[in-house]
Formats: sequence, structure tokens, C-alpha cells
Amino acid sequence: MSKIPPKENAKIHGRTPVQRFKPGTIKRLFSYIAEYRIQLIFVVFCILLSAGASTASALFLQILIDKYIVPMLGQANPVFTGLFQAILFMGFIYIVGVLATLFYNRVMVVIEQGTLKKIRDKMFTHMQTLPIRYFDKHTHGDVMSRYTNDTDTLRQAISQSMPQMFSSLVTILTSFFAMLYLSVGLTTIVVLFAFLLFKVIKAIVGRSGTFFMKQQKSLGDVNGYIEEMINGQKVIKVFCHEEKVEEEFDKKNDELCYCATEANKYGNITMPVVGNMGYMLYVLLAIIGGAAGIAGIQNLSLTGMNALTIGTIISFLTLSRSFINPIGQVSMQFNMVVMALAGASRIFELMDEESEQDSGYVTLVNAKMENGKIKECKERTEKWAWKYPHSDGTVTYTPLQGDIRFFDVDFGYDEGKTILHNITLYAKPGQKVAFVGATGAGKTTITNLINRFYDIADGKIRYDGININKIKKDDLRRSLGIVLQDVNLFTGTVMDNIRYGKLDATDEECIAAAKLANADGFIRMLPHGYNTVLEGDGSGLSQGQRQLISIARSAVSDPPVMILDEATSSIDTRTEAIVQKGMDALMEGRTVFVIAHRLSTVQNSDAIMVLEHGVIIERGSHEQLIEQKGQYYQLYTGAFELE
Repeated sequence: MSKIPPKENAKIHGRTPVQRFKPGTIKRLFSYIAEYRIQLIFVVFCILLSAGASTASALFLQILIDKYIVPMLGQANPVFTGLFQAILFMGFIYIVGVLATLFYNRVMVVIEQGTLKKIRDKMFTHMQTLPIRYFDKHTHGDVMSRYTNDTDTLRQAISQSMPQMFSSLVTILTSFFAMLYLSVGLTTIVVLFAFLLFKVIKAIVGRSGTFFMKQQKSLGDVNGYIEEMINGQKVIKVFCHEEKVEEEFDKKNDELCYCATEANKYGNITMPVVGNMGYMLYVLLAIIGGAAGIAGIQNLSLTGMNALTIGTIISFLTLSRSFINPIGQVSMQFNMVVMALAGASRIFELMDEESEQDSGYVTLVNAKMENGKIKECKERTEKWAWKYPHSDGTVTYTPLQGDIRFFDVDFGYDEGKTILHNITLYAKPGQKVAFVGATGAGKTTITNLINRFYDIADGKIRYDGININKIKKDDLRRSLGIVLQDVNLFTGTVMDNIRYGKLDATDEECIAAAKLANADGFIRMLPHGYNTVLEGDGSGLSQGQRQLISIARSAVSDPPVMILDEATSSIDTRTEAIVQKGMDALMEGRTVFVIAHRLSTVQNSDAIMVLEHGVIIERGSHEQLIEQKGQYYQLYTGAFELE
């Protein structure tokens, strides 16, 4: 029967072969571990001490048997004092070995947890700098898998696999030289047998290592799919997609099962194979050693030619086990290390993602008027200004008014595929501009460009006369208030969720914002009012109530520019009328961009833009667009409906 290579076997099963972890992963991982140099030195010392104690105890068996036990055989009145002292000394060696093992394992836990903390901290910190584009292209479950499954494999590798591999290697070396010290001839037999064992282990580990790496990737895919299905559980049930979802999950789970089975199948047989081959060697050495001893054949050792005694044979047999068993341990832990490096590679892959670029230098500062001039100040004045530094060292302050203009803007999420074409519009301070159009027309994309979630491909966007690319993103976004159609509430009290819009807001300011959004009434009816703890993204609230809290959150930040992306789409018509009053109060004196499917919410806008396939096809006030009797008129009269 022909042997199928792992890659070909994967192709036969309809699976693509896995790529090995990225070069430099080991070096990079050790750069984190190296921060614990002193602890690592202590660990190395303890491992050397533990391995030395193990080898010394095996060597001491020769002395114990040949010098103390054998001479007492046949004596009428044997004296056990020397034997007792030798056993005590041997016990002391064992205790030293046990304590050394205990100490290095405890210290490795500290190193492991400290290293993982630094990695998680850096990974999370870097994730906050990634652009929205990254999260659009990666499932949340796969990202989460890097924090959970991949870091867990690292934990096992750092605290167990790596120190055990090093300990096993040291034990192999010390046992080898100890065997040479006892018998060169018998050591030669062990080396030849070990060479055969290496061949067997290489074949096993080579197959399992590949699948251990692919297992990590498949696990991330499964987690990503599960997370997506949990979020969409209502949709799945509404459209009776349970069977289709199960079918897709079965495919992904089958891939994971296949990789995990193949990996563990070969991984789990490693130690039994090594163990049984070790027993074969043990029996072989016992027969050869016993026969040589009985025959009186001289034994060559590092100390010269001498007789092959019972103590030498027993000590050598013990050392042979100490030599063979660690080889199996190294091969077993090697699989775990390979899997951990695959996980580390995925973690570093996230860390290597390019951070959101920000070349802006114009900042937003607190300002006040002195003698007709704008002055920067540290205290909060509710007045803001753009601080524009010039190359000659001078600084210009421009009052924040909320004047936003687009000039011939083109944009596409993917290179070579433009979805916004020649967008030109303006919103003067205090104006309300509405975007109307079918799904996919580009309404939300325009607002994404205002807050620079994405940067434009061509054209210009001016904010108070300043090129938007010159404004630092953090400062730009501080000047904007956004209410999205998809509401995200965080674990914490209602007050905490409202305060998310302005972290230094007082309770009174949060309550005032809730009243402005007409959310105060239902909040006070909650079990603990504003101190009610929300969990699971506010799952205990209705969609409309969650949206009202979101509107209050935006209101408390008191921004000069508001972006309302279907802000009232989840609220019933009756509640909408109440909320609209609060919204009108919230929008008063601000520049507002509104995206809405309900035309009733945009009738009072100063300008309405009708978009189709990324192009503004109509613009004007409600009355002007009705007079034109174009697409907006058809939408308003019901002759045409938005998709």
C-alpha cells in the first residue's frame, strides 16, 4: 500500500494544505519571555539540578548495590549502618530533585502568566489602533479565537512544553554521559537503538505537527462562524435556516475534526511507541548485560577496564530508561510547541496589521474670546477651536462651526471599485442635510468619510475650511456625535452607557441628555432607574429603548455636528413623534446629517440629497424636490419605494 504524503492526503479529502508558522515567530516570542531573565536563569539552574539529581540517583544505585548490598549477602550478622546512611543520602538526592522541579514549575507559571499578560495587553492595545476596514474583513469570532484558543496554547507551551523539552534534553545528555561512564559497549547499543527510535518518531511527529498547526486555523474559523450565528439567531429562526446553518457548520466542524483527529492520532501514539520500544531496549540490555556479567567479560568504561557487576547493570538499565523516555517526551512536547507557535503566528499576524494612519496635525482645543481674538485655554468653556500650526512656527485658531463641504469626492472600499462618484455637497453651520436613497446607494458611506473611518480616493472634504485629512482623527471624531442604526450598549449601568459619550459628564448632565432624548421616562421605570445594570448588550430592553439610550449618549457629548444614521428606524411611529421633538431640540444650532428611509423624518431638512448608485441625482428642499416631480416625488407619493 503506497504511502500518501500529508499534502496529497489533504487534497484527496478536499482540503488545502496548511502553511507553517511565519519565520521569526520563535525569536519574537522569546523577546517577550526574555524580559524575565533572572527568573529564567533560576529555572535553568533548577532544571540542571533536577536532571543532575535524577542521573546521580541512578549512578548511586551501582554504589548502593555493589558496595553495601552485595557484600552483606551471606553474612550471619550483617551491619546495616552503612546501607542506611547510603539510603538516606540517596533520599536526599531525590528530595533535591523534587524541590528543584517544584521550584522551576512554580516560577514558570509566573513567567507564563506575565508573558501572556504582556502579549494580550499589546494585542488589545494594537487592536484599538486598527482601521474599521480590518473588522469588516475579519469575523469577530476569529479575532476572539486569538485571545482565547491561541493564547491558551501559548500558556501550555511556555509553562509546560518548553521547560519539559529543555529538561528532557538535559536529562538525555546527562544520562548519555553517565552511561558512558558505566559502560561504553552497552552505550553503543543504546545509541544504535536510539537512532532507530528517532526514525520512527520523525515519521510520527512530521505528520502530526502539520495538522496541529492547521487545527488552530480551523478552530478560529469555527469560532467565527458560531459567533456570527449567535448574533443572527433571530434571523435564522425567522427564515427557517436552521438546516442550512447546520449544514455549513458541519462542514467547518468536519474540517476541525479531521485536523484535530489527524494531529492527536499521531500525537497520542508517540509515547506508547517510545515506551514499548524502551521496554524492548530494557529487556535487550538486561539479557546482554546479564550474559556478559555471567561470562566474566571485561567492561570498558570511562574509568578503564573493569568487571561488569550487578550494580553496574542495574544502574545502566535505570539510566537507559532515563535516556529513552525523555526522547518520547521531547517528541510529545514538540507537537505542543508547534501548535503554540502556530497560535503565536496568528497573534503576531494581528499585531502586524497596519495601524490606522493619521497624518493630521490640526487639533481641537478649548477656546475663549479675549479682545475679539480666539485664545486657547485649559478649562472647558463649551467653545471649541481648531488649532492650526504653520511651518513658520505660528499658530492659527479657527472657531469650530460645523461647516462641512465635499468637492468632487470619489471613493471605493476595494481598490478599483468606486462606489461614490463625484460627490459635491455642503452643509453650512446649523443646517440639516438629509440623504435619501435605496440600500447600497452610498448614504452611510458618505458619513463614514466625514468621520474618516475611510479616506477618500479622490477629491476634497473641508471642515470649517480645513482639509479633513489635516485634522487629527481623534480630534475630528470628538467634534462629531453619531447615532447609528445598530445600537451597541456595554455591560454597566444605564448612567455609564449614557456617560460613554462624555466620560467626565456629571450625573445631572447625563439625566438632562436623557430628558432631551425623551428617554428619562422609561429609564426611571427600570428596577433601579439610572443605576440599572445592563448586560448582554441591553438584551432586557426593547430595540426602541436601546436606541433612545444611544441618542442620549450622543446628546451628552454636545457636539457641533451630528450624524443620525437611521436613528429612529427601530422606534414605533408613536414613540417616533415623541423622540422627534427631542431630536429637534438636540439638532438645534448644530450641523446635522440625517440618513433615513422614512421621509417624514427629513421633510424639515434644509437640503435633501437623493442618491442612486453612488451619485447625487437630486438635491434641494422638500418643497423644491416635490415641485421637480422626480424620484423624490415618486418616493413621497408612494409611486416608487426604496429597496
